[in-house]
Amino acid sequence: MKTRSNYWQLLPYIRPQWHNIAKGFIGILGYVLATLALLTLVKQLTTAFGTGNVTAIATEIGILAGVFLARGFFQSVQDIYMAKAALRVAFNLRKQVYSHLQKLNLSYFETAKAGDLSYRLTEDIDRVGEVVHKLFHDFIPCALQLVAIPIYMIYLNWRLTLATVIVAPLMGVLIAWFGERLQKFSRKSQNRVSDLSAILTEVFSGIRIVQAFAAEDYEIARFSREAERTLRAKYSAERLKAIQIPIIGFLQAVSFLLLLLISAWLIAQKQLTVGEFFSYLAAAASLIDPVSHTTNNYNEFKQGEASVDRVFELLAIQPAVTEKTDAIALPPVTGKVEYRHVSFAYKPGEPVLKNISLLAMPGEAIALVGASGAGKTTFVNLLPRFYDPQNGQILIDGVDVRDVTLNSLRRQIGIVPQETIMFSGTIAQNIAFGQHQFDMADVEKAAIIANAHQFISQLPDSYDTWVGERGVNLSGGQRQRIAIARAVLLNPRILILDEATSALDSESEALVQEALERLMSGRTVFIIAHRLSTVRRCDRILVLEKGQIVESGTHEELLALSRRYARFYAQQFS
Repeated sequence: MKTRSNYWQLLPYIRPQWHNIAKGFIGILGYVLATLALLTLVKQLTTAFGTGNVTAIATEIGILAGVFLARGFFQSVQDIYMAKAALRVAFNLRKQVYSHLQKLNLSYFETAKAGDLSYRLTEDIDRVGEVVHKLFHDFIPCALQLVAIPIYMIYLNWRLTLATVIVAPLMGVLIAWFGERLQKFSRKSQNRVSDLSAILTEVFSGIRIVQAFAAEDYEIARFSREAERTLRAKYSAERLKAIQIPIIGFLQAVSFLLLLLISAWLIAQKQLTVGEFFSYLAAAASLIDPVSHTTNNYNEFKQGEASVDRVFELLAIQPAVTEKTDAIALPPVTGKVEYRHVSFAYKPGEPVLKNISLLAMPGEAIALVGASGAGKTTFVNLLPRFYDPQNGQILIDGVDVRDVTLNSLRRQIGIVPQETIMFSGTIAQNIAFGQHQFDMADVEKAAIIANAHQFISQLPDSYDTWVGERGVNLSGGQRQRIAIARAVLLNPRILILDEATSALDSESEALVQEALERLMSGRTVFIIAHRLSTVRRCDRILVLEKGQIVESGTHEELLALSRRYARFYAQQFS
């Protein structure tokens, strides 16, 4: 999705920093005025040297030292407050983008690259912060100097000034031409780097599979190809800058040589004094740094514009599932769930669920079985509004889930997935995930119910044991029991078990199954399972095929029908 390609989008983030910017701007004004004072003092010092008056020379040198000290003070004020403003802009933008991403739906994250998102939240926003810092710290002071110093130069000798700035328009055109091309190369380079970051995230998270398939050489070759593309994109930008620098430098040198030539002629014609010449020369020399900084800043602004675009592309993405403006908080529910003629499709014309109707009473355990792609996971994903159906309604205790706030809805639905996701932190923090404050006694009770307390107690730091990235220092059964403890602590009235025991060995499965039975007690439960042994005691079993409920009943009733469920059962237990 394309957004406007300019920095105006940053204004809402820059505006709240006006107090820091104002303080920094006072420092900028002081710095520029001190610079003009130095140029005037150079003229007076040169005149004093001409008279040979040591007292006058010493006085001028003392005043020069004081002005240098004052300029340094103002520069410090400028640096401190402009840096504070830029860092705060980057912080607020990063927090806003991260908060916005949290509101996007599963459908977005199913296609987005994790590495690309990480790059935009880190490198791209850092670059935006650097550009804002350059704007306030470098560009504005340099721009003021480029206005104030030429005015002073005109005051000294307008003829000399007119001659020396004759090449300025050509320099401006060249800087703009190079800047536009740098923006294009920078965008391409940043896209390449984000692709490279996505590959790294993908490979490191799946390193076990890479090594299991002896695919190290394959991945090295894939990484090398992407790194080569990144190198070429970066090299194109650097080569352009390398061409730009000597061209601009040559034009600056021509301007300076022209200054010397015309100055010599004016001095010979008695239209310029030696003191005025040295003051003018100091002014011209003091323009070199602002011109160089402005050129570099312009290049960085054009490169940073690509980062601004990439960041605001994320903010422009709208969530597919949103709350109504008058959404109410869902009160504590009994667990009555109703699907009324629900149909859903990820892509138009390709329905995944077709006219599903179901009434689940409080405390009822309902199993969903069927072949892969039958719509089981989609069925349960509609309940917490990970997606919204195109047709029909889903109600909890008679309230349409689209009429309530997402937080109040999801806080009453517990999910135990097939693959438990662990987050960096302690085991206690993982059990109490999503809670800023929690009672350790409640965490331990939840772990006991989930058959997790025994193995946690045997760990070196018990509940304070640090869980590594994705919980790789725990077994599958241990992670699954922590997930159950997480659901127990949430204490939901509705529970979704998505293949919760399918990836476990028999010993772990027995412990997890026992924990699940405790968790399920008194709750409305939806169970997705391929192992039919785990669903035999459910109150109702639904057989899904091509997005429709084709059979419904208890285990014994469905076996007696001798249809699809009976065939599934026979295949597993023959």
